[in-house]
Amino acid sequence: MHYTFPITRNENPKQKPDPNDIGFAKYYTDHMFFMEYDEGKGWHHGRIIPYGPLTLDPAAATLHYAQEAFEGLKAYRNPEGKVNLFRPDMNAKRMRNSCERMCIPEIDEDLFISAVEELVKIDADWIPEGPGNSLYIRPFIISPELNLAPVAPKSFWFIIILAPAAPYHSKISHILVEDEYIRAAVGGTGFAKCGGNYAGALRANVKAAKYHCDDVLWLDAKEHKYIEEVGTSNAFFVIDGKVVTSPLTGSILPGVTRDSVIHLLEKWGVEVDQRRLPVEEAIEAAKSGRMTEAWASGTACVIAPMGLLNYKGQDYPINGEQLGDLSKKLFDCLYGMQTGTIPDDMGWVITL
Repeated sequence: MHYTFPITRNENPKQKPDPNDIGFAKYYTDHMFFMEYDEGKGWHHGRIIPYGPLTLDPAAATLHYAQEAFEGLKAYRNPEGKVNLFRPDMNAKRMRNSCERMCIPEIDEDLFISAVEELVKIDADWIPEGPGNSLYIRPFIISPELNLAPVAPKSFWFIIILAPAAPYHSKISHILVEDEYIRAAVGGTGFAKCGGNYAGALRANVKAAKYHCDDVLWLDAKEHKYIEEVGTSNAFFVIDGKVVTSPLTGSILPGVTRDSVIHLLEKWGVEVDQRRLPVEEAIEAAKSGRMTEAWASGTACVIAPMGLLNYKGQDYPINGEQLGDLSKKLFDCLYGMQTGTIPDDMGWVITL
């Protein structure tokens, strides 16, 4: 089912930024999607309105107990001049799962996709010209309810904002294996996309910088033994010709790109072993040369190389700072489908 929404046009559109200086989320488009939830009424009054500030009372529940959920996806201009979205249904499913974990009323998946599509159509002219440029899409849910008691609120806002984005070339090739702090534990919120997971990771990022590393490789919370994620992305390793990645144990974010990578590898006949990988095994494989590639996968970077692991003060090189043969093939395929430069034979792309 496709939903439509009333539109209030921005009568004072902004000047669009220079395509050569857009960065990431430095500028925001002319419109946003806004919808409310009230107990007894459900989600209602979805509309597209001019982008602008929100008014929150200092006692708003979200400000005190971080009850929120969010998503991230991109829209690309394809060679025909139309707009491509990549697997928004997966983001809709993950948003529902995040809401369930955070005691937030779930958003119907068709409503989520319709809201994304309709807002992107309105501001499609904000997709910057130039290779790799995109429109970053940030749906999120917060509660404006005045409530200092730690109980689930009964009112929420569902909002979507858009920001032009340049290609994301964050340098993440030098990775600190984090064996002190943890990202998430089984039974916690690791599988949900919520702000607390990211705020709690900042201290480890500061620590990584002291070791001249770009990001962290998280280990499990219980034993600090098994590899889980790298930074805010999923981690993959090629050991003895087999691709190894952590299973979705409940503390791992179920990445849309992760799922896409696994499906493509299986289609190509590459064996994927979803198992708990001990960090000592990974380090030994890097030392012996049995590990030939390692990469991170995510919406922002698509596929990014992990060229070196720093573990207990020692550096263990993997495959330099460039993508290897398999990871480069994955990047070219995924990015090509997203941008429409190669055919989508997986049924993943929606063209507006």
